[in-house]
Amino acid sequence: MTFAPLPKMASVPYYRTEFGEAHLGDSLELMAQLADKSIDLIVTSPPFALTRKKEYGNKSADEYVEWFLEFARQFKRILSDNGSLVIDLGGAYLPGTPVRAIYQFELLVRLCKELGFFLAQEFYHYNPSRLPAPAEWVNVRRIRVKDSVNVVWWLSVTEWPKADNRKVLKPYSESMKQLLENGYKAKKRPSGWDISDKFSRDNEGAIPPNLLSLANTESNSAYLRRCNEAGIKSHPARFPLDFARFFIDFLTDEGDVVLDPFAGSNTTGQAAEMARRRWLAFEIDETYLKGSLYRFQEVNDLFPLRSDHVPAIHEADEATTP
Repeated sequence: MTFAPLPKMASVPYYRTEFGEAHLGDSLELMAQLADKSIDLIVTSPPFALTRKKEYGNKSADEYVEWFLEFARQFKRILSDNGSLVIDLGGAYLPGTPVRAIYQFELLVRLCKELGFFLAQEFYHYNPSRLPAPAEWVNVRRIRVKDSVNVVWWLSVTEWPKADNRKVLKPYSESMKQLLENGYKAKKRPSGWDISDKFSRDNEGAIPPNLLSLANTESNSAYLRRCNEAGIKSHPARFPLDFARFFIDFLTDEGDVVLDPFAGSNTTGQAAEMARRRWLAFEIDETYLKGSLYRFQEVNDLFPLRSDHVPAIHEADEATTP
């Protein structure tokens, strides 16, 4: 299968692979180089609005919405007519109090009301391995429970974005396997729902819920090991590979173009490479981008492709590196 080339950009890639390119720089400036409607999916976890400043950069809840809308205007311009925007957002407490900021919901309203995005569906990213925090409210005063869920907004340019849940089916439960084997008699449930015999049809898997349970426990991943061996600082806030892969599989086809404008360690690029999607990654911190190269060695080690499609890493010449 021959794929269309990536959208043309004036900047020189920091590195490229078989399917994608990583660029160093401010994503607002880099997105300005992209043609209208040239991206099929944007999936990203931008810096969260947190009370405490993090080393990878983040805005306070008060200023976050206005900051993000600058990027969102570019997102709307470069997304294709059936394209999607997926944003993973963590929560925050108001400074000095055990009550929550509502910046994620303020952002959602403005993205839809002002910029014209549609909320295709909300998801919840559950990380069962997250540590209890903030310590003052959870561990010391014991007046709150552990915060383990991020909201995820799946937004679209039109009411009918590209999507196919048959690409992300989950294995059937044992009880469902028995039902398929033994058959099911159509009847009404006590709740009043009329369960027809169509539920006894084998669809080769169960439709997943909008709660994504993904533990982020890559403490011994090849990416981290190789960063440590090379003396390169790894990114401290990485979302799971399976998070990006879920939405890439669900919302795109092979050869479509995926963008992460806040790439960090470029988990999205790695997931897109595995799924044979074209991808672009923009990151402003060179240290994180340099370390992200090791993700593509991991692709080769763990997910070998056909010999004619093995991703080859090509670092840009030093003289042309931004």
